[in-house]
Amino acid sequence: MKNTIIFAVRHGETEWNLSEKQQGHFDSPLTENGIKQAQLLAAGLADKAIDIMFSSDLGRALQTAKIIAEKLGLEIRTDSRLRERHLGIMQGLAKAEFAEKFPEEAAKFNTGDPDYVFPEGESARQRFNRSIACVEDLATHNAGKRILIVGHGGTLTSIFYKITGSPLTELRHFSLYNAAINSFSISVDGQWRLESWGETAHLKNMRTLDDN
Repeated sequence: MKNTIIFAVRHGETEWNLSEKQQGHFDSPLTENGIKQAQLLAAGLADKAIDIMFSSDLGRALQTAKIIAEKLGLEIRTDSRLRERHLGIMQGLAKAEFAEKFPEEAAKFNTGDPDYVFPEGESARQRFNRSIACVEDLATHNAGKRILIVGHGGTLTSIFYKITGSPLTELRHFSLYNAAINSFSISVDGQWRLESWGETAHLKNMRTLDDN
């Protein structure tokens, strides 16, 4: 059986991406630039022969997915496990505001401890575990197909760490641009392999923000 090929993309630019407010499970709409990014992303995916598409059920991912679906004639299937990390009490705040309002929690967060749980939220490891379990389920049930996943910076972070086998304590050294194309494969025996990362040529030099 052929390897399963997965294209994983982050949603288009949102209003809160511009203001650097942390979204988590909260939401803000795509900007005009973000809508254009999603349209160009759809065009960039047109030659990928995608069989099936899955999206986070959060609004910014769904808004991006709908633009892609209309262009490529795909049905959108949602899975809440593809959501961004639940940031608890930091949601809706810029990181500087979070540090001012909750200095003790900000200090814990800034250690980079993957097991730090935001009050009312979750840890990076919890996000990793649910995201990777989701991707593995999708690959198992759609073995040999070409899958598109529309998610978030946290979704992509989990995927990259899984592919490279990096510890969750390692600082991020890879891009998480809005509407970039990232691809990897999963073999029949469950081996993950990076194919490409951070492709932005389809965005035609538009502004695209890295995850903050």
